[in-house]
Amino acid sequence: MLDVSDLVAAYGKIEALKGVTLQAERGRITCLLGPNGAGKTTLMMSIAGILNPKRGSIKLEGTELTGLTPARIVAHGVALVPENRLVFPRMSVRENLLAGAYQRKDKAGVAADVERMYERFPRLRERREQLAGTLSGGEQPMLAVARALMSRPRVLLMDEPSLGLAPLVVAEIFRIVAELNGDGTTIFLVEQNAHMALQVAHHFYLMEQGRVTFSGTPGQLAEDEVIQRAYLGARRTG
Repeated sequence: MLDVSDLVAAYGKIEALKGVTLQAERGRITCLLGPNGAGKTTLMMSIAGILNPKRGSIKLEGTELTGLTPARIVAHGVALVPENRLVFPRMSVRENLLAGAYQRKDKAGVAADVERMYERFPRLRERREQLAGTLSGGEQPMLAVARALMSRPRVLLMDEPSLGLAPLVVAEIFRIVAELNGDGTTIFLVEQNAHMALQVAHHFYLMEQGRVTFSGTPGQLAEDEVIQRAYLGARRTG
């Protein structure tokens, strides 16, 4: 569904992505692991159109996205939940949700989707007129996900959704990820918490220093000794 091919992106003369190729299959959860500075967020920003790559291709069901504006990419069906959530702090919960649907013209459909978000995230209904910046650390990521869903994406990009959250909130976020996928949403997830990702993801990639160094199933990931030591806390025995 989402195909990234030979993608190169740079900040000035420093290449952050060095020929990245990967795929996120329709109806599945694909997880990208990697250390800080590996280029994971750069990849997400490139897919979302926030950063223009130097070379390569990003296609959604055969449609080239490279070079399109972020708004056009959203219109094609890709929505990003950015790292650190980044809700609009001086706007209410309801206004944040409406902002997620800013390109849509179907007012009745938007209103129905706002109600649907309140049903999926009951705490957002309770705080619908509250400023987003005053929400708790567990409520803001829920709002960020709900806002992204308001564009009715075919692919949901999630950049480090569990970063800095308490364990109970992390468990809730991954429950939501699994639920969204169960409803048919294709998810491309960047995540450091490999243990939680193993519970929901169908395919894994590992990125190091701007390159993909591993591609495999959850079982293959769990069996890789290097990845075990780096991401799963496994230790050598004997």
